[in-house]
Amino acid sequence: MKDYDAFPNSIHEKLGYYVYRLINPSNGETFYVGKGKGNRVFDHINATKESIKKIKDEDTDSLKIQQIKEIQNSGLKVIHVIHRHNMSEEVAKEVEAALIDAYPGLTNVVLGKGSNDYGPRNVKQIIDTYQLKEISCFDEKCLIIKVNKSLEEYDLYDATRYAWRVDVKKAKKVDYIISVMYGVVKNVYVADRWLKANKENFPGFPVSNFQNPRYGFIGHEAPDNIKNKYINKQIPKDFCKKGASNPVLYANV
Repeated sequence: MKDYDAFPNSIHEKLGYYVYRLINPSNGETFYVGKGKGNRVFDHINATKESIKKIKDEDTDSLKIQQIKEIQNSGLKVIHVIHRHNMSEEVAKEVEAALIDAYPGLTNVVLGKGSNDYGPRNVKQIIDTYQLKEISCFDEKCLIIKVNKSLEEYDLYDATRYAWRVDVKKAKKVDYIISVMYGVVKNVYVADRWLKANKENFPGFPVSNFQNPRYGFIGHEAPDNIKNKYINKQIPKDFCKKGASNPVLYANV
């Protein structure tokens, strides 16, 4: 197979940004991952002594240069693999980072984009990182509404406020209404008024022939200090167990 040290100029535009690997032919191991466009993949091989001297971190980068020289001195040639091409620069950065994480022992000096924050972790580490904190207790009188199914038809506010089988006298006693999706608090509201779920009170909402009276509320978002206290936290497991099929639950009422 013919050896190349550059791409034909006519294909540069079609290549766009790409991610590449440099492979040692003696053992098949990838020793460097990079991104670029044009002839960037060949720059490492074509680098002159003068260009090497211009490298800011010559001592650490020399690991890559040393690897290339060892391959060349043994009479072999570095294998170039274009792993993915025709990408935007931002996407290329993400692909490069993923490959750098995937190949241990590379001569790369710099880790890929987001490697420290989003790099390889085992399942337990992922869960420990992203599992949301659970609400220890509700200090206020709260009405918890699970909006899982309602969100298929409405935005979060409308899905939370319409239309529920509630004891309206009891609902009027709550301080805040907690909107929950799959166990996680998405927002907190204050009800200014509770009204029967009908066309007069809620124009534009579909009204079915409810077998039992249903109600909705007209209100607004809770103060920031209250929202910050609850949003993006899991409701206590006890509230998931008792009345699990009931979308309406009370706390401290």
